[in-house]
Amino acid sequence: MKILNVPRLIFGLFVIGLVVVTELVCGYLRIPGWPAYVVWVLFFIEQMDRRKIGPILCGAATGVGLILLAPFAIGGFAHFVGPDIGRLLYVLLAVYTIFAFGEVIPWILNNYTFMVVTVAAVALGAADPNPALWLIICVVGGALLIAATLAVVTVMGTGAHGAAERV
Repeated sequence: MKILNVPRLIFGLFVIGLVVVTELVCGYLRIPGWPAYVVWVLFFIEQMDRRKIGPILCGAATGVGLILLAPFAIGGFAHFVGPDIGRLLYVLLAVYTIFAFGEVIPWILNNYTFMVVTVAAVALGAADPNPALWLIICVVGGALLIAATLAVVTVMGTGAHGAAERV
């Protein structure tokens, strides 16, 4: 049986505090919080590695950008092959581009791009989808959550980093 880790308990309180603040702000502004949360979770998955912040934010923005581009590309393909095949062609081209060119431009096309484009594609089915707003929330909201996390880690010291690695 594991013994409770005090820094982990404190860090957990910080995390739920940030969730509460994010939900209140997003509720007040009537904007979705999920794009910022996805970026934040990706940062935790990467063990809060500061070197990954740029690729996470750029990849997330690219993922939403691919969603913004979709109607134009699908419409163009649809003229030649119909809307269903046009949609399939766009999805195949977008996914192939992420994987084929990820090593060439890793800050832009990466696993974070793939994650966000997938989640954003699902979110298109929600009421009133707004990918342009999602793009802003990914970058600004995600960066704010990451910055707040790093500030707490700095204040708490190494105990917080160890606690956060296991989140």
